[in-house]
Amino acid sequence: MNTAGHTAPRIKRECSPYRLRVGRSAIHRRGVFALEPIPRSRKVIEYTGERLTWQQTVRLLRKLWRLGRPTNIYLFRVNRRWIINGAVGGNGSQFINHCCDPNLGLRRIRGHLVFFSRRRIRTGEELTFDYRFRKNVPKTPCRCGSPKCRGTINVK
Repeated sequence: MNTAGHTAPRIKRECSPYRLRVGRSAIHRRGVFALEPIPRSRKVIEYTGERLTWQQTVRLLRKLWRLGRPTNIYLFRVNRRWIINGAVGGNGSQFINHCCDPNLGLRRIRGHLVFFSRRRIRTGEELTFDYRFRKNVPKTPCRCGSPKCRGTINVK
């Protein structure tokens, strides 16, 4: 346990066919790292958490903003109706950081969000995904460090 009385975030072994860990990231706070090589085009991990409707998500965000809670929110859109809140019941995949040249891609499979390797991932490498925030939302600076960095998490 850490000094705050919380256990450090971990990825349960049954959540991925590969050994992964959550650790300090050079991109943003925490990240997910491969503890073994991952071949190209393989299922790595599913994004899990509490399923919310858009209306429930809006209510949650209003409540958090009203309470002045930190903005570490792990929401991922499944489709027009559903959002997954990785902060509640997540499996550690909510700590996968953005990169403009990511090593993971996403597939939506029957209401599930599944990360697949886009290329071979080396042992110790941080897992990344292109968040592709929309153009019409506030610009979010990118700190991925990739030579292909576009400077913002938003698509241009």
